[in-house]
Amino acid sequence: MSFSDALTLFYAALAVSLPTFAWVLLGVLLKRFGLLSQALNENLSRLAFNIGLPIMLFAGAAQVDYTTLSSARYLLAGIVATLLILALSWYYSNWRGHPRELKGIFVQSAFRSNLAIVGVALTFSAYGERGPILAALPIALMTVLYNMLAVWVLNATLGSVTTLRTVLLGIAQNPLIIGITAGVCLSVSPLPAPASLAPVSSGLSAFFLPLVLVSIGASMNLSHLYKAGALTWEASFWRLCVAPLVGILLALSFGVRGEPLGVLFLLLATPVAVSSHVMVVAAHGDGTLAANIVVLTTLLSLVTITIGFFVLSLFSLIGQTV
Repeated sequence: MSFSDALTLFYAALAVSLPTFAWVLLGVLLKRFGLLSQALNENLSRLAFNIGLPIMLFAGAAQVDYTTLSSARYLLAGIVATLLILALSWYYSNWRGHPRELKGIFVQSAFRSNLAIVGVALTFSAYGERGPILAALPIALMTVLYNMLAVWVLNATLGSVTTLRTVLLGIAQNPLIIGITAGVCLSVSPLPAPASLAPVSSGLSAFFLPLVLVSIGASMNLSHLYKAGALTWEASFWRLCVAPLVGILLALSFGVRGEPLGVLFLLLATPVAVSSHVMVVAAHGDGTLAANIVVLTTLLSLVTITIGFFVLSLFSLIGQTV
């Protein structure tokens, strides 16, 4: 491969990641210059999370043919990778001698990606309407898995009194999970999917994904980053480098190639989910550390996702992007 060919692939990888994180940066700037108040940002985020994204994910899930799930090996790889990252990061944290009250925050950050928002945006940027369709089922199952594992980890390290029943109830009431579940039910039912699903999904993606990304940027507090210590950088390295690498190696060993591999990488390579900070605060843990990890991984993920997607493109492993 010539240098010009490699450069073309790099620009293609940058075209996947840059538009997504440009919206996040716009949110940071709008907040910085006082053009997006906290109250307005919360309303916009609530609108996108409760209405726009659930309908978009419903439309994507309803267009999947679940009778031919031979390609679902990428889903299995994502689940196994999550469990493996939890075990490896727990062992690493013990080896590093992290204080018990910080171990759970580190481990949760290592395995918990922002696949339901940033991941969806990246898959749409990379593969158009096909991306969120492929991502719908992994998002549903892995979101449930993330929440259950996070509760166990935080209970074990912070002595939180959060119960599994409470978490499962919260999952059942999650608008994103409701949307995906409804889409799956429609797909497996004898009812035909409306022809308008595809254009509706495309229109909602074009409107609501930028909106929620701007909200993420506006909600970040960059002033706390000066307190970011070694643990913040270690957790960020695990989230952005170790976890995606483990997931991709597992998927390759399972025979996953093409678009499913690209979608899996984009879901696993995203920053730490904002909800991880919420759960740490609710468990009376170090909220500043959790927030710093969210912010730092969000800022650095533009670089790591671009490089990772470029490398996978270089070896022709992830299919044709839009």
